[in-house]
Amino acid sequence: MAHGGRSAVGETKGFSMGEVIEHDVQTPRIRVHVRDTDPGGAASPSGTVILVHGNCSSSAFFHRLLGALPEGWRGIAPDLRGYGDTEPLPIDATRGMRDFADDLAALMDTLGLERAAFVAHSAGAGAVMQLAIDHPEKVGAVLLEAPASPFGFGGTADAEGTPVWPDHAGSGGGTANPDFAAAIAAGDRSTDAPHSPLNVFRSLYVAPGTQLEDEELLLDSVLSTRIGDDHYPGGTEPSENWPGAGPGTTGINNALSPRYYDMSDFADVPEVGPVLWVRGDADAIVSDTSLLDLGHLGSVGAIPGWPGADVYPAQPMVSQMRTVLDRFAEAGGHYEEVVLEGIGHSPHLEDPQRFTALLAELLSRDVEGVRTAS
Repeated sequence: MAHGGRSAVGETKGFSMGEVIEHDVQTPRIRVHVRDTDPGGAASPSGTVILVHGNCSSSAFFHRLLGALPEGWRGIAPDLRGYGDTEPLPIDATRGMRDFADDLAALMDTLGLERAAFVAHSAGAGAVMQLAIDHPEKVGAVLLEAPASPFGFGGTADAEGTPVWPDHAGSGGGTANPDFAAAIAAGDRSTDAPHSPLNVFRSLYVAPGTQLEDEELLLDSVLSTRIGDDHYPGGTEPSENWPGAGPGTTGINNALSPRYYDMSDFADVPEVGPVLWVRGDADAIVSDTSLLDLGHLGSVGAIPGWPGADVYPAQPMVSQMRTVLDRFAEAGGHYEEVVLEGIGHSPHLEDPQRFTALLAELLSRDVEGVRTAS
């Protein structure tokens, strides 16, 4: 796909797809490819919304939502490092989500954005929560869409995020299905194998049976994921504990490991927000019974040798998010939880009208009046 670039701030060259311009932003950290409804922000008096995608996707997941934002709001959707057309610098997993959060901060600074509202999907929620922890002054209203647990993905046992094993076995790069990663690397567009990207999209990214007219574009987005130890899924380390593998030090799945990922300090930034948590009750990825959580898969016999629920229970991902957001509210923050019936992991794709209405309502309640820098 052709795309424009920018060699310096203010020198934007792009192409238009409807009302969305794709262009590159060279920050001091990284060259970021973005989808942008109003480069420069001249036509967006209300403020800016930054839309942050999740794992194995890209800014293309927001192409419809960008065209449906409330009047007066600028939408910017960046490709995170390792996805889409952004410079594929390696991911240092030992920093948790800080590579992504620091990239977002650099993007905002380069574009002259003092503060923005955010839509954060899945793993993208970790990037935005980390940004809020490190730079609360930059973060206004936040819509957490099917957010990853604040205690990472895999290997924790209770609502407080207690690790199952000291070495965090059962999380990290070794938890990914190698056939799925290989199929992405091969650009597989078929439905021949259970773990082909298209089959995974249809069964996990959305509720089974969901039909989307832009499915091919969304598949392109999944296939833009960079594969390898530096990106998806990342390396792994052997473990003596079940299931026999623990997190490595590079790549996105290791950045999501509770060894490095802990967003519980989000509870201590009540000046951020308001926060709206939107999730589907049919989400198969972020759930207390996630189909990607090895504890749950072991309990249903999908992975041999499971040591039992008293040793390695399913990760209560939803309960963990509620625990941290309740603490956020106790500290003076404000959040609401909306559960959409029959919706899976991508509410903005599956029920766009409802999602857009929820976002518009949230933005209208951002009392700080999220603004671009003058």
